[in-house]
Amino acid sequence: MTDTCGCSGQQTAVLTVAYNGEPFCGFAKQPAQLTVQGNIEEALALLLRRDVETTCAGRTDSGVHAIGQVISFDTTEEEFRSRDPQKFIRSLNALTDENVIVKELVFKPSGFSARFDALAREYHYHIYSGPTPPLFVKDFAWYVPGNLDVNAMRLGAKYLIGEHDFKSFCKAVSAQDKPTHRCIFDITIETQKVFDEEVLTIVVVGNAFLHSMVRTIVGTLVSVGLGRRKPEWVGDVLAACDRNAAGETAPANGLVFWHVCY
Repeated sequence: MTDTCGCSGQQTAVLTVAYNGEPFCGFAKQPAQLTVQGNIEEALALLLRRDVETTCAGRTDSGVHAIGQVISFDTTEEEFRSRDPQKFIRSLNALTDENVIVKELVFKPSGFSARFDALAREYHYHIYSGPTPPLFVKDFAWYVPGNLDVNAMRLGAKYLIGEHDFKSFCKAVSAQDKPTHRCIFDITIETQKVFDEEVLTIVVVGNAFLHSMVRTIVGTLVSVGLGRRKPEWVGDVLAACDRNAAGETAPANGLVFWHVCY
């Protein structure tokens, strides 16, 4: 992320953060629960000696990981004038949970928002398939016994590209009385080796996402890959605007919030 702040006085601090989501009850802070936002805000409050309210590029559910989550908060030039950014990052990492790493700190003009200024968000979902379960990637991939027809999954994914009503692909209760149109820019499905274990990675890039949307897309595509449904069924699911029409919600541990474009 490029530092573009040329303003004086008020400014916005922007953090790039990675975390293992397994021990957290999601990103958003909740009373008496360990959350990523709550943990980072507590650490910031200790360092800055004031309450800090943060905004993230995209909330993640319990158990979902991040490589490139972006978090912003209001500050002033005066507050950071005598602070070395790298020392501040080291201090912040010493105070946050061991499963959270702050990777970068830059400053943007006042009013910048990690959420509202984002142009695109990228998620990666990892699947391991085969006759035996994985060893090294088991905590970060969904084990699907059997063989997946990747070409069929790619054909099914094509129905989701573009701007559509994705009501079928989000948690039903979260869609009530809320807009459910989103735009998917791209979905790619490729294999890669991780610790000599072959992982199928589904990359989904869109302008924004609904609650559990990526995981429902993945569960739906896996139904196609296992031969339970034809690729064109994905188009029928999209048109239904009904969560009951789609496949299962893939487990949280395979999902990683990868990158944000501004």
